[in-house]
Amino acid sequence: MKRVIIVGATSGIGRALASLYVAEGWTVGLCGRRTALLDTFGSAVRVEPMDVADTMEARQRFGDLVSDLGGVIDLVIISAGTGFVDNAFPWEKEQETIMTNVAGFAAIAHAAFDLFRRQGFGHLAGISSVAAVRGGPVPVYNASKAFVSSYLQGLRCRAASEGTPITVTDILPGFVDTAMAKGDGLFWVASPEKAARQIYRALEKRKKVVYVTRRWRLVAILLRLLPERVYRILLCSSQEHRERYQE
Repeated sequence: MKRVIIVGATSGIGRALASLYVAEGWTVGLCGRRTALLDTFGSAVRVEPMDVADTMEARQRFGDLVSDLGGVIDLVIISAGTGFVDNAFPWEKEQETIMTNVAGFAAIAHAAFDLFRRQGFGHLAGISSVAAVRGGPVPVYNASKAFVSSYLQGLRCRAASEGTPITVTDILPGFVDTAMAKGDGLFWVASPEKAARQIYRALEKRKKVVYVTRRWRLVAILLRLLPERVYRILLCSSQEHRERYQE
């Protein structure tokens, strides 16, 4: 029976993925800060409380969950992340995002990759965002997601250079109907369940980069090609867009 650990499974895409993997018969381990929200899964899953921002403790708890699941894991999905919209632009919110989305992500991604190296195989997937493509009006969020995508690409390169059969997948959602999606009039909004189904199918195919939903690949291409001046006019100069970004 295959084993998966999902970090950040208390809500949104992570929770929808947890439900899907349980339904598909996997042995499932879940991590999150609000573990009471994971109690609804009952005995179908193993639960480990974790705040990825506390990096040392998070790595220890990750190791504990690996041991609890038998010591061998096929797939690790890192869905934990945060983001804030605050026009006052306080440093405290920037720092919290960095500690969760950058330091916390890297701590668990490194732990998972190290586990897979010892096993000799494994599959690591991280939830980034289409926001990773360019900087935006919520600077730390876009930058933190760019870090996630770049770190995953670096791990993929390292696995290739070492000749280790480790698959690394970068998942870039567009707008998903979660607490992280801000503002009215959002377009191409997917439910967490639809996003989870697309992610599950892509991971089964061991894809390297996944856009959710798939049409967001077109948006990413356009964002990369837009001249800086046009990009600022369309996105960065609009107060409305400052209230539209998502996990």
